[in-house]
Amino acid sequence: MSDTPDRLLTPAEVARMFHVDPKTVARWALAGKLTSFRTIGGHRRFREAEILAHIASTQQTKES
Repeated sequence: MSDTPDRLLTPAEVARMFHVDPKTVARWALAGKLTSFRTIGGHRRFREAEILAHIASTQQTKES
């Protein structure tokens, strides 16, 4: 396991990576398409490694 913690992304950051609206990212999280968790303040966050893996698998599917 790595000593550095995984970077956490906001819905806006994830939305920019997927070229969609942040509300779409929230809907994907509610539907279980993306894994997220809530901060103590109630804000949704996403683990960068999981998002990058999801993007890679999506691109792989498109290339097939």
